[in-house]
Amino acid sequence: MAQSTYKENVERYINTYKDLAIEEQQRSGIPAAITLAQGVHETNAGMSELATNANNHFGIKCKKSWTGATYSYTDDAPNECFRKYDKALDSYKDHTDYLKNAPRYNSLFELSITDYAAWAAGLKRCGYATNPKYAQMLIKLIEQYHLQDYTYAAMDDSK
Repeated sequence: MAQSTYKENVERYINTYKDLAIEEQQRSGIPAAITLAQGVHETNAGMSELATNANNHFGIKCKKSWTGATYSYTDDAPNECFRKYDKALDSYKDHTDYLKNAPRYNSLFELSITDYAAWAAGLKRCGYATNPKYAQMLIKLIEQYHLQDYTYAAMDDSK
């Protein structure tokens, strides 16, 4: 069997998780486009070790408050503690709760739900990721794969 291309993996990832991203937008106000772009990026389109072995779709580390299962993975430092989930749904819900409940992300929720560029820049500014190009990577994914369509879909569904 031929290896899937990155583009095929991204499209499969989006088709698999778009409904979760839409549900989480409706629950929280986090744009589905941002959630999907983060998921695609953080999991290498579903193929990363963290996604496949720990169902961690957003690269969320344990932090002091985490009491759930853990997975050791080398990221910025050797053998860092990452959250481990039973299923992807749990990772998506925890990502939402993480952004909603951490005070450092409060400013994001003052942004327009349709301003994905501001959300991407805000995530970087608030310290979500260490990569200096994080916002640009998310924006590129959103534009290349038309992820904004899912933000609008969630807005239509919530009416």
